[in-house]
Amino acid sequence: MTNASATAPRISFASLTSNNLGTVQKLNSVLFPIKYSEKFYQDVLKPEVEEFCKLVYYNDVPVGTICCRLDTTDDRSDMYLMTMGILAPYRSRGLGSRCLELVVSAAAIQTKPKIHKIYLHVQVSNDAAKKFYERHGFKEVEVHKNYYKKITPSDAWVLERILD
Repeated sequence: MTNASATAPRISFASLTSNNLGTVQKLNSVLFPIKYSEKFYQDVLKPEVEEFCKLVYYNDVPVGTICCRLDTTDDRSDMYLMTMGILAPYRSRGLGSRCLELVVSAAAIQTKPKIHKIYLHVQVSNDAAKKFYERHGFKEVEVHKNYYKKITPSDAWVLERILD
């Protein structure tokens, strides 16, 4: 008789630090068709986004990332989901859903500043990503023409999920 809990995969999340930032950069270079700036990587280390920027582990192997930023104006904050990706061999195991649930839950309970909505861009050719976000309560609100400067197609859907 086998012990089912011993074979169940362990999914865990780590806050981003200067020590694991190289891993995030390597994952992003594989996951996304664009190169992110040094400023992007410095911004994801800021303390105010610690709950919204994570490295994803599957059985202690780093397999994905999620990185968000806060856009704050005088009267409110919105969270922009900059990147979320899981390495291809680890997809369809609930990791993306767990990532999204983690940051949505953290955003929903944050009070200072209170986060009104989460929004993101998806390349118009990426139907699977759009459907994934729609299953998680996001709605298409517009098409941003020529959003991507160096990849084709250049247009992006803007998806959002209102929190309050």
